[in-house]
Parts: sequence; C-alpha cells; structure tokens
Amino acid sequence: MKQILQNRKTGAVEVADVPAPALQRGRVLVRTAASLISAGTERAAVGQNQKGLLGRALAQPELVRKAATRAREEGLMSTVGVVRSKLEESVALGYSAAGVVVGVGEEVRGFAAGDRVACAGLGYASHAEVLSVPQNLCVRVPQRVTFGEAAYATLGAIALQGV
Repeated sequence: MKQILQNRKTGAVEVADVPAPALQRGRVLVRTAASLISAGTERAAVGQNQKGLLGRALAQPELVRKAATRAREEGLMSTVGVVRSKLEESVALGYSAAGVVVGVGEEVRGFAAGDRVACAGLGYASHAEVLSVPQNLCVRVPQRVTFGEAAYATLGAIALQGV
C-alpha cells in the first residue's frame, strides 16, 4: 500500500510502498477515502524535519536539554546512538482521515465492515491507503457528510477543546 512518509534525517517527503497494517485487538481497519493536510501542525512538522541538525537544535531547545540530561545519566555514546536512530527513522504524516471500515479487531464494539468513519490520531490517521486506528479514535459518519468533510473531524475536535 502507499503511505506518505518523511525522512527525519534528510527532510525528504515521499510516497512509499509499505505493508498494509494487520488487524489488531481493539482497532479498526479503515480504507482511506480522504485525509486532511493541516496547514498549521503538519506544515510546521515538515518544515522542522527539513532543517539541519543545528537548525532543529536552535528551534527546539527543550530537546537539546533532554539529550544533555540523557547524556549525563546514560552516557554520551548511548545518547548519540539514540539520536542517530531517531534521525534514521521515517515518520508517517497526517492525523485526521475518513474512510470505510474494512475490518474490526477483537473487543471492538459499535463498528462493522462497511461503516463510514472519521479517524483521529498522530500515528494512526495518517496519509495512507489503509489505517489501523484504535476504536476510541473513530466515529461514525452520516451518509449526508462527504469523506472530504469528515476528514476535518479531528481538526474540529481540537478547536472545540480549545473553546
């Protein structure tokens, strides 16, 4: 399946071929119909990962402090290894999507294959063809609501929480 990933080391964004997620207990498998690209949060995250190491350090001094504390507690080489490992990873982009349920894991209640749903959550509702989302981060979508509109559910929930 296709998924949008960003390389943390280079900042490059790509459409990658990755294995489809497996059905898991407490999760809903969703075939994505629409996903939301956040002009604020996502743009900032992509921009952050495109900065060099020094640029990231200057923009996120709290992470530098965290790394310094870890180096004092666990040693410099261990900390360097953890930082390098993080930089080698690619990160999935997206946190709000909508689609059709294609499978439900054990212990999932209230959802069935064929249901129209909106999904939320960084690392769950990403820009991918198929999503594996905890059931508490899914909500049914009425027929009169388009998938494009439903993809805004997470953004709307965040705004309402702020109010």
